[in-house]
Amino acid sequence: MNNITDTDRELLGFLIERFEIERKKFDRSGIYAYTQRLLAYNSNKIEGSTLTEEQTASLFDSGVLPKSDDYYRAKDVEEMNGHFLMFNKMLDTLSESLTQDLIKKFHYELKSGVFEDRANGYAIGDYKQRPNMIGIYQTVKPEDVESEMTALLEWYSKQGEINIFALAEFHARYESIHPFQDGNGRTGRLILFRECLRNKIIPVVIEDINRNEYLESLKEYREEKICNKIIKLFEKEQKFYLEKCKYFM
Repeated sequence: MNNITDTDRELLGFLIERFEIERKKFDRSGIYAYTQRLLAYNSNKIEGSTLTEEQTASLFDSGVLPKSDDYYRAKDVEEMNGHFLMFNKMLDTLSESLTQDLIKKFHYELKSGVFEDRANGYAIGDYKQRPNMIGIYQTVKPEDVESEMTALLEWYSKQGEINIFALAEFHARYESIHPFQDGNGRTGRLILFRECLRNKIIPVVIEDINRNEYLESLKEYREEKICNKIIKLFEKEQKFYLEKCKYFM
């Protein structure tokens, strides 16, 4: 979505203002709450969360889960709450440039309350200490993560005016590095949303319904170092989020 209309510009100005006001007022009926639930549900669902949209909404709105005959997986609840906190940390730091320290803070908010990760000895709010893979693909070794992240952020800072093409490549490179033991996709998608806001770009929210398309686009980058599929997906997801936001204007 490179041709931004006057309505789109109005939305971009409206969005951050409403996020801040509604959060302070504990408003659970507006665009802030809608976006919190939308992003947390889809981002966690992509990673295998079993919580439904209704359960996500109830957890955010009231801190409780609706009565159900099914069991809730503790990790899913902990990570959903962590995502809500990570989103708020993102809002609190919108004025700051993107740094490794800030990315680690996002990860800490997401994962600090997850018992399973702590029990497994995962680094929380810090880069991975053990090698990990994405399916059959190797990622950057722990000892090389900091230098690869330094190179990525230096590249990003030299892009000048940030557009959806730069964000697509940044996201694909970030996910290929896979800097954390777990939570890479969720931190990466939050960073994507954040940098859209900071650069007056219609935000991208990856829907779980497009999970296969999303994974294929990341695979395309890993294998061919091109971003054609991910750019196409981002533009589709921008249209989706834009239409949802217009309801609140």
